[in-house]
Amino acid sequence: MQTTLKGRDLITTQDWSMAELEALFALAADLKTAKREGRPTPLLPAKTLYMIFFDASTRTRNSFETGMTQLGGHAIYLSPDRMQISHGENARDTAKVLSRYGDGIAIRHCAYQEGNTYLTEVARHADVPVLNMQCDVYHPCQILADFLTIRERFGNTRGLKLGVSWTCAPNYVRPLSVPQSLILLMPRFGIDVTLAYPPEFKLMPHIEEQARANAKAAGTTFEISHEFEDAFRDADAVVPKSWGPLVTTQDVEVGLRLIEKYPTWRCDQERMRLGKPHMIYMHPLPADRGREVADEVIDGPQSVVYDEAENRLHVQKALMALTM
Repeated sequence: MQTTLKGRDLITTQDWSMAELEALFALAADLKTAKREGRPTPLLPAKTLYMIFFDASTRTRNSFETGMTQLGGHAIYLSPDRMQISHGENARDTAKVLSRYGDGIAIRHCAYQEGNTYLTEVARHADVPVLNMQCDVYHPCQILADFLTIRERFGNTRGLKLGVSWTCAPNYVRPLSVPQSLILLMPRFGIDVTLAYPPEFKLMPHIEEQARANAKAAGTTFEISHEFEDAFRDADAVVPKSWGPLVTTQDVEVGLRLIEKYPTWRCDQERMRLGKPHMIYMHPLPADRGREVADEVIDGPQSVVYDEAENRLHVQKALMALTM
């Protein structure tokens, strides 16, 4: 196992080289095989990971906590209301103290214009690796799992087309971090990306510019469309996923009205037929069934959503093993 990543943070995949990412994917594949074969992988004996959740999660908490157990270590669940964060303790003091106790800090903080700032501040003062379990800008672990899923399905990823599209899910305003992390990572691995969204649902301008730069450097394409179907046409994989109009407005009521403005942006079999015959449907979950996606799609033969969810476990185990 490579050890050059020991002590490294993962706030965004942008900070890791292709060689470093490939080392992570190689270890993730080995750990997945070991679990399937029932072989123990005690790579982090007696190590402790502190998981600070400003936002609740099903997959993130359970995949990190289970992963630490399988690696021989221990994960501790923390939330601000049960920490001195709720009484005003700053990021520096939290980082310094937890660094004295354990071996890694993982944080999930999705509040717009707050989460990434907090993670970065903790990382600046921590003496152990800081891992991003999702913030307002990035969701690196989900996208690492997504790429592993695509590679398992297709092998060589160069020349593939990935569609990333907004969908209508009017129950709440979701973060931008999943589509932003998708458009940053996938072009680096040779995948052409089409991003589709209504005009009010643009992503952060600097992220879209970084995606263009990544695509240019890798010899791939990154295109933006305001037509839903463009994400599906001739695609090998598609990620129809809701996010909020947060760049346009942070007013929740206005945001919900904007979401309801586009009820036809919904993934169904008609749209799926626009892709290549082997096209796969992807989603980080939880999906808003019946509004974001039809049941016959998410439960159908083109869906790989549970493969993605499983791969969260394996990429995160690799991440923790390499950095801790």
